[in-house]
Amino acid sequence: MESYPAPARALVAELTRAAAQDPDRAVAFQGAPGANSHIAAMTVAPDCLPLPCFHFEDALDAVRDGRAGQALIPIENSLHGRVADIHFLLPESGLSIVGEHFMPIRYCLMGLGGEVTEAMSHPQALGQCRHWLRERGLKPVAYPDTAGAAAAVAELGRPEVGAIAPRLAADLYGLKILADGLEDSDDNTTRFVKLAPRSEVAPQGVPTMTTFIFEVKNVPAALYKALGGFATNGVNMTKLESYQRGASFAATEFYCDVEGRPEDANLGRALEELEFHTKWMRVLGTYPQERARTVV
Repeated sequence: MESYPAPARALVAELTRAAAQDPDRAVAFQGAPGANSHIAAMTVAPDCLPLPCFHFEDALDAVRDGRAGQALIPIENSLHGRVADIHFLLPESGLSIVGEHFMPIRYCLMGLGGEVTEAMSHPQALGQCRHWLRERGLKPVAYPDTAGAAAAVAELGRPEVGAIAPRLAADLYGLKILADGLEDSDDNTTRFVKLAPRSEVAPQGVPTMTTFIFEVKNVPAALYKALGGFATNGVNMTKLESYQRGASFAATEFYCDVEGRPEDANLGRALEELEFHTKWMRVLGTYPQERARTVV
């Protein structure tokens, strides 16, 4: 609780108490009240009890410990790429991806009034507004989350320091909107994933995504061989991202999204071939698509 700026603590305490009364309805999110993840949680489940958590790990722990039924975590943004290191966090949490949500992201510059020379926000938000900031000569200042930055600006009481955050944060912390539409593209969108203690069975006939991670063998053409089965079986792969675990730089792991479910004949065959050519493979979740991926 003490990690949050003072103006946010009462709201955090209030939301935490409400979530504790009915943990099954609680949706954990990272950030202070008013953050994009807070807005996304209320959009996905309007009757939920949003549970603010300071770190991504705290949000996952809340679900694992039974203090929340689900967590909603941003994993990628259309302008600034990867948000959370879900590749590391999710396998260690023991949770499963059970859904996704795409949300348009809109930012405002907010403050006490007067001329602003510094803009405080989460590094992702600063990156999504970097052209706007550069054109106006504003100094970007990193903070753990957008709404928390707004609360920090209210606490600092310095007119020259503003925050980049959703409009809701200005309402919650008594700040003035100094500018809006800061994002560098009108189609700025963040993809969130819903996480739960147990996997869920996606309804038949509904377009589905499957997310998995794997580590290739350290041999020539390892990735080419591992992915060949997806091409020969006609599986649409929508995301493939590499990352390193540890300092050896010899064992590359991959995060992957594909259309379909493992029970489908074509995806089942592709995953069997993948397992043959990799050290290990782990499915993180199979869940309904919120947005169609196939381009006709």
